Amino acid sequence: MNVVRQAPDGCPALVLNADFRPLSYFPLSLWSWQDTLKAVFLNRVDVVAEYDTEVHSVSTSMRLPSVVSLKSYVNHSRKPAFTRFNVFLRDSFACQYCGKADREDLTFDHVIPRSRGGKTTWQNIVAACSPCNLRKGGKMPKDARMWPAQAPRQPNMFELNEKGRAFPPNYLHESWQDYLYWDAELES
Repeated sequence: MNVVRQAPDGCPALVLNADFRPLSYFPLSLWSWQDTLKAVFLNRVDVVAEYDTEVHSVSTSMRLPSVVSLKSYVNHSRKPAFTRFNVFLRDSFACQYCGKADREDLTFDHVIPRSRGGKTTWQNIVAACSPCNLRKGGKMPKDARMWPAQAPRQPNMFELNEKGRAFPPNYLHESWQDYLYWDAELES
């Protein structure tokens, strides 16, 4: 066996739920090699795939897991946290007024301005680019002649995971491919 020498820090493990789907797509559910080994030794996960990289102790050596699955299913029916990131993910990182997708220039906008009684809730916040946010200002949508492309609402965790699939991370290990793209067309 030809063992590839790689630093263990470059070997995160993809974490799958008990149904073999990632816990989350964005951010992708990854654990450090240390957390992964701890879960393996505590018998909380099954090793599905491994890297060629090994770690050694005084008495043993083992290949680092690249994919693990939880032994107990984690229910995703809970409501997602109301965070700026989750609002942007719900809105596909695009301005809901002009459609521009520029992560660096993205802010959030109160559809009904706070000065007019608008609340900071899922149902009143949308992603907006800075120019659109400034143009709308403290006006009501009718007065500004600016309406969001989609009415703001609270998503569920399944929806956020599905949205996250459209934004793959920069690094994807080959052993993860079979678990990340469930709807990819199979080669014939």
